[in-house]
Amino acid sequence: MIVDTLTFIHRWLGIAFCVLFAMWFATGIVMHFVPYPALTEIERVAGLAKIDRSTVGYEAAAAAKAAKIEEAVRIRLVERSDGPVYIVLSASRTAAVHAADLTPAAVESPALALDIAASHARARGLQAGAARVAALEAHDQWSVPNNLDAHRPLYRIALGDTEGTELYVSSITGEVVRDSTRFERTWNYAGSVSHWIYPTLLRRDWRAWDATVWTLALAALVTALAGAVLGVLRLRPGRGRLATPYRGWHAWHHWMGLACAGFVLTWIASGWLSMDHGRLFSTGKLDAAETSALQGSAAPLDLSAGAPLPPDAREIEWFVLGGRAYRRDRFDATSQRLIAGGEPFADARAFLRADEVTTAAQRLSSACGEAQVVHASNAYAIASAMPGAPVYRVVCADAWLHVDGASGAAMEKLDASRRAYRWFYSALHTLDFPVLIARPALRTVLIVGLCALGLAFSATALVIAWRRITFSSARGGRRRGR
Repeated sequence: MIVDTLTFIHRWLGIAFCVLFAMWFATGIVMHFVPYPALTEIERVAGLAKIDRSTVGYEAAAAAKAAKIEEAVRIRLVERSDGPVYIVLSASRTAAVHAADLTPAAVESPALALDIAASHARARGLQAGAARVAALEAHDQWSVPNNLDAHRPLYRIALGDTEGTELYVSSITGEVVRDSTRFERTWNYAGSVSHWIYPTLLRRDWRAWDATVWTLALAALVTALAGAVLGVLRLRPGRGRLATPYRGWHAWHHWMGLACAGFVLTWIASGWLSMDHGRLFSTGKLDAAETSALQGSAAPLDLSAGAPLPPDAREIEWFVLGGRAYRRDRFDATSQRLIAGGEPFADARAFLRADEVTTAAQRLSSACGEAQVVHASNAYAIASAMPGAPVYRVVCADAWLHVDGASGAAMEKLDASRRAYRWFYSALHTLDFPVLIARPALRTVLIVGLCALGLAFSATALVIAWRRITFSSARGGRRRGR
């Protein structure tokens, strides 16, 4: 009875999902070499122009009031083609005002978006041709991720260069927030878009996409699990060795399934867990109360009275950590100066100190210990967006808090559940094991080799499924003919 049930499940779900299995393995290889388009931090900062201090007429605190954001958590000053702009962020809203007169700085003109994109391209050394505004839209295939929600709708600018580069400009802040090239877009249809089941029509509704992919991945896991159990149960002893009762493609499917069952099961299970989003494991994010406690009750203060704005900064950011205000002057993607608030303003350095992070973390809980730098070789390491910047870990009882030493941002909270998730998902699905991360060539060989094995195994399922479908159709036709 159990064998019959497993056979029914594996046979018919296998027919339904064999194409999906083959697609996941094939696209997994592509994704390893061509990731989904994104604007890296290095690219973002490289596209910024130096701030014209002479046209900054107001301080950061005044910008927060003008933006009507009472509980600002960060304020940034950047140079746009139409002058310097303050970008004010709260937990729920983002707004921009001109630094010269505090008027709203949302981008309402396609011409302005085009100028901003052209300036960004020149700063990065991109050889733009006849640039044009391709669209103003809420979502398209390359801008569906949720981290762009605060910037919608987006202006999509085609630079007209030989690489087919497109830049996305936020209508809210006027920043370039994403880029893509023709090469990335082409290969991603055979990679991330297919692998993640990412068509714009579905992905623009996050809840619908989440439920759809989670359900499909779970059904695929049940299919693989039923097949693995059947594969063992169907083995037959004979002449001192195990044998299969099948012939032809069924025999190939049986033996290959047994050979790669461990990989297929762990890869499909970990892929399903990529869609967990708090269902079984914690999310790794701080809640609003924890974020507020870490920041402290103060607001980002303007420090320009004691420390004038530098002449060569490309971005200036004000933030609060542990109840203390800081100003972050960024000169390029790898160089910055951090100034701590309070008189005198002589406390300037590149990054936060461990004791400052410790003080902030202890606002969360008295159980928090001292902050320690997390080294890249650590199994739970997470990198700062700024190359070379330290990341601090504070152990608070069961939870570990990671704080970016460059920006003071809380990066993640790893409780026991989230630490387990790191192994069940990241390690098993992307082979993100420290020993392999230290040997990228070996990791690449393993990823490509295992996915190729999974693809070959899926090909046997495709042949079997096609034969069963055509056989059933032919038999049905004969019955109707009678």
